Amino acid sequence: MTREQMEHILRAAAAITGERVFVVVGSQALLAYDPDLKPPLNLSMELDVYPMENPTAADLIDGSIGEVSPFHEAFGYYAHGVGPETARLPSGWQARVIVVENENTGGARGHCISPADLAVSKLIAGREKDLVFVQHMLEHKVIDAEIVRQLLPELKEPAAAMVEQRLARLRP
Repeated sequence: MTREQMEHILRAAAAITGERVFVVVGSQALLAYDPDLKPPLNLSMELDVYPMENPTAADLIDGSIGEVSPFHEAFGYYAHGVGPETARLPSGWQARVIVVENENTGGARGHCISPADLAVSKLIAGREKDLVFVQHMLEHKVIDAEIVRQLLPELKEPAAAMVEQRLARLRP
């Protein structure tokens, strides 16, 4: 996915839902941090997103511009309407978001979780693909393990210990 594709999805999600502020929680939130994100970090063709004020409208996003929709077929990328419970994040994540809002978003604003919060979320999820993604984030210097560790006090146990263990197994 490219930054322009992210902006297109935000614009389309706003048109569909009537909402203006969206939270982006998946791997492609990194496009807010680095608009020129390179492989393998930009390989996903889905943007995990939900309306901040009305998360239930994520179903409308999923049904209209989600996987196997005409939007997906036409453009080759899609939105995955998710909810606030999709990503387990450290407290205070809202203060660390990176906002994407410009003429290409058509008045929509994407609140993209920070790279460190994304890493924590993926380490909590712990799926093999998530751990590989965090490994790539470390290798490409998108995150630093110490910055991720600084967020551990903002997690409840046993999540903090689990994140620390999984992070320790990865090589920067």
